[in-house]
Amino acid sequence: MLVLTLIALATTLGWVGTQPQLATSGADTYLAFGQGSTITVVRSTDEGLSFGAPSGIQVTGRMALGMRRGPRIAASSEAVVVTAVVGARGGGADGDVVMYRSTDAGRSWSTATTINDVPGSAREGLHGMAANPTGLVVVTWLDLREQGTRLYAAVSQDHGATWAPDVLVYASPSGSVCECCHPSVDVTDAGQIAVMFRNSLEGNRDMYVSRSRDGRTFDAAVKLGTGTWPLQGCPMDGGAVVLGPDGVVAAWRREDGVFLTTGSGPEQRLGTGRDAVVGQVDASKDVAWSGAGGVVVWRAGTATTTTLGAGRFPSLIAFPRHTLVTWEDQGRVHVRTLPR
Repeated sequence: MLVLTLIALATTLGWVGTQPQLATSGADTYLAFGQGSTITVVRSTDEGLSFGAPSGIQVTGRMALGMRRGPRIAASSEAVVVTAVVGARGGGADGDVVMYRSTDAGRSWSTATTINDVPGSAREGLHGMAANPTGLVVVTWLDLREQGTRLYAAVSQDHGATWAPDVLVYASPSGSVCECCHPSVDVTDAGQIAVMFRNSLEGNRDMYVSRSRDGRTFDAAVKLGTGTWPLQGCPMDGGAVVLGPDGVVAAWRREDGVFLTTGSGPEQRLGTGRDAVVGQVDASKDVAWSGAGGVVVWRAGTATTTTLGAGRFPSLIAFPRHTLVTWEDQGRVHVRTLPR
């Protein structure tokens, strides 16, 4: 396949901060990122073509931030939910998944609510969140309440207003999932849930997905791709997952490669890099990752990749008319749109 590298010419928006994340519901799109003890949220009413004034959430304690640690954001038809892992000491010494909720499109925020039931069990600082329009919100995190790292989740059925007790999603028979790779989650409009994580199983660090129809019980985890990665250590790279018309669509790293899987099919190598994220609209799949020259975007159906500029840790949303991408570089958050 011929691969060309193009430089995007669109104007870049930027703010001071790190670890940006995107969410959308209806006509609204939200961007959240962190700096020190502040989470900043900005809202767009035109699918990320422009953004309004920022809104700040002041965190009480020390927020996990960096290497995919940082705030997560999700939006339903009635609320915007922001989560972060926060502890009195931080730095892996303690930490809980705390939630802030807005019912006025991010103009004001509730006080913090702790989601995990066992205090300090989320201290690794790595978590994921997703929501659907009807108010199902799912948070998943690496949990340390017992010896070894396990994967837990909690579910809200009312736009984040109340939360059910924690549930165990997966415990590795080898004693621990991969200790420093963030999990990710997606939720369909019909309430289907998919949680992806990097496992540590018999010396291999491969990607697995567990699915649920009710948020209380999760199916047996299924390995993605046909290859495997024997590795004694953590690559600190958890990829991303969406649930599309073809089932689970996931982008992830193995060794130096970025791969895409759809359903139960074999993996497709897209390029060299790490920090992969994925989005889908209709049949269109978009993937972004951190490459040697900066943030790279690949879109299905084309023979090109697009290099946006220096930086790492992208997040993206696939819209019918464009792809919205955000990333960080040297303490600043950047946003660009790529027309289809």
